[in-house]
Amino acid sequence: MKPYFSFQWHITDECDQRCKHCYIFAENLQKSPERMNGIQMEAVLENCLDFCAAYGRQPYFYLTGGDPILHPEFWTLLDRFKQESIPFTIMGNPFHLTPDVCARLKECGCIRYQLSIDGLEETHDWFRKAGSYKTTLEKIPMLNEAGIRSIIMTTVSGKNIEEVPGIIDAVVEAGAKVYAFARYCPTSEEKDTAITPKRYRKLLEDCDKIFCDYEAAGCETFFNRKDHLWRLLDYERGRFSIPADAEPGMIYEGCNCGNGHLTILPTGEVYACRRVQDSKVGNVFNDRLADLWIGQMEAYREYDSFEKCSRCKLLAWCRGCPAVASSTSGGDFYAADPQCWAEMVEGLLD
Repeated sequence: MKPYFSFQWHITDECDQRCKHCYIFAENLQKSPERMNGIQMEAVLENCLDFCAAYGRQPYFYLTGGDPILHPEFWTLLDRFKQESIPFTIMGNPFHLTPDVCARLKECGCIRYQLSIDGLEETHDWFRKAGSYKTTLEKIPMLNEAGIRSIIMTTVSGKNIEEVPGIIDAVVEAGAKVYAFARYCPTSEEKDTAITPKRYRKLLEDCDKIFCDYEAAGCETFFNRKDHLWRLLDYERGRFSIPADAEPGMIYEGCNCGNGHLTILPTGEVYACRRVQDSKVGNVFNDRLADLWIGQMEAYREYDSFEKCSRCKLLAWCRGCPAVASSTSGGDFYAADPQCWAEMVEGLLD
């Protein structure tokens, strides 16, 4: 079976929330939402299929927005996915999910549906909107009942970091099949997340204990240790060692930017990573994606250019989060990850 290649496809900016940490509306609440039309979406799909044919990959789509369900031709696109037997994940809001909608999503090939919980009720609703917290938790069993894997994602910031253990308990109780968190990428007007490397390391340690306790108890929730700095904690604790047969210059794991992922916006703009604000590499309506991959995308594969990671023995397995580094350094993709504590681990940095 051919390996998958993932496309994060934003078909619309339309959304029935205005989250305070949203990268679409954070700096302009009056921004007019962008939206692809049906003809454009068909062109995008063909370009993505051409890419996969050129590189011997199978397409996997992370369909998002905004909230993709709000697009008037959402179901037309999903029917095309069904025709092509293309699996996909929806990254959206909970407000329009009903048993019938979930059943139809499953029929079209939806594997996972990702929702967000960004704090306990008061904090989450402050970030998003009143009632969002309860609605999100209520929809988890509905997704599970339809055979769609429910995912809960938290964006960790200085505002909610103390609440993450409580969030974990809440989503486990609600029956979420997967839980993960990633760090907030500040907008151009706010650089400091108020999370030091020492504090972030403590969060990972605390969550690791919670995850392990739940796993030992037979909990059905899968805890996706998504942030690449988990690899640093694993190394520090002796749970990961540099393989003896590792080839110099090879990249094995870590940040997917430049390796197995592209983002497409409603305007057609193609980004190396949506969380890296200045990572535009082309436009899907004008450029062949297969050509961008060996052209403009090379700018995100200069691994020796990483300010800190290039000196680290974990370069091929981690690289932290360049999106967080970029957003806190004024746009330098290869800047040091502000929450990395590698210098605290003896012998890790050259």
